[in-house]
Amino acid sequence: MSDILDVAVRLAAVFVAFLVLPLVLGQTEHKVMAHMQGRLGPMYAGGFHGWAQLMADAVKFAQKEDIVPAGADRRIFQLAPAVALLPYLLVLVVIPIGPGNAVGEFIDAGIFFVLAVLGIGVLGSLMAGWASANKFSLLGGLRTAAQLMAYELPMLLAAASVAMAAGTLSLPGILEAFHWWWVPWQIVGGVVFFTAGLAELQRPPFDMPVADSEIIFGAYTEYTGLRFALFLFAEFVGIVVLCALTTVLFLGGWHGPFGVDGLGPVWTLLKTALLAFVVIWLRVSYPRLREDQLQKLAWTVLIPLALAQIALTGVIKVVIQ
Repeated sequence: MSDILDVAVRLAAVFVAFLVLPLVLGQTEHKVMAHMQGRLGPMYAGGFHGWAQLMADAVKFAQKEDIVPAGADRRIFQLAPAVALLPYLLVLVVIPIGPGNAVGEFIDAGIFFVLAVLGIGVLGSLMAGWASANKFSLLGGLRTAAQLMAYELPMLLAAASVAMAAGTLSLPGILEAFHWWWVPWQIVGGVVFFTAGLAELQRPPFDMPVADSEIIFGAYTEYTGLRFALFLFAEFVGIVVLCALTTVLFLGGWHGPFGVDGLGPVWTLLKTALLAFVVIWLRVSYPRLREDQLQKLAWTVLIPLALAQIALTGVIKVVIQ
């Protein structure tokens, strides 16, 4: 009975994080962009520092009419937001935030599970683009597929480098084997992993599949109201998941500086928050890449760097042994 209660408590904590952290990130993005770009609107809603901006957005989405195009595949159209969102909840279950049992569920092949489930999430965009009966949506879905194919490989290779260094595919196992001197020689893999993850989330500057100047809003053009809000929510959950995974794989997760690990979950959340700020900073700082530039970056830059990282990891492992 105690084991069942323990699992229930941990899964409840994961679900609360799934609901709360993306909303906090969304509110933070409003404020950071407002300061960086001199936007006044997000700073006024509700009075002090625009504290009610997120609630105003929620009311706006809730009151919009829920429309399904007449020519759309209705079931696929309605199912797509859930397919885009739920995989991130499954990934959060296996991300450790502290030592011991501070993880929703322990899985031996955690890296394989995470990468496989993240690949499923992108299917939500493909389903939305195909089912909308809109050429702009279909084009956005096809661009999403091309982007997924290009950036899935460097992401996998970068994660494989960390697994090779740790000698395990388990996320808690990687953190148990972590040493701070890993950071300098794994940093290239970390940059590749983080960049590829941004591209899979279609975040700027990798948002060509939703380029408003070319294809309106890509696969999500026909979506309104709460269904459109679910896609936006999935994007913010994806940011949280990407930043948490980068923290666990490349930045030591719960390990603190100077050997101080007593505040494990605090260190994990702090590193994740700093990476999330980088995601927002990139959005307001860099222009959108063209489709050819986006593909060239993946195939001619990120994949060679990831392969070089694996080779370096192999050499260091041989030297150590």
